[in-house]
Amino acid sequence: MDSIKIRTYIGDDGILQIQLPPEVANQELDVVIVFQPLMPKSSQSPTKMPEELGYSRKFVEEVIGSWEGEPLERPEQLPFEEREEIQWPTS
Repeated sequence: MDSIKIRTYIGDDGILQIQLPPEVANQELDVVIVFQPLMPKSSQSPTKMPEELGYSRKFVEEVIGSWEGEPLERPEQLPFEEREEIQWPTS
């Protein structure tokens, strides 16, 4: 299975044209189309989407997508706690 990622503009007619490589000519294919409208650059967030950071769609849908409520915020981190070193008996 191969995949092709393209960015294109769809006009008023709603027609999408896709040029496939010549090696797939004269074959029956299963084709899956997933589309996501792009936000205008002025309203784009500087943060990356989870998929852009390498998280799988399943992870996003089942873990991140399941949160309902206020946005999660990381609390301020406390200073590192220094502990005494363990002294093991030598005899």
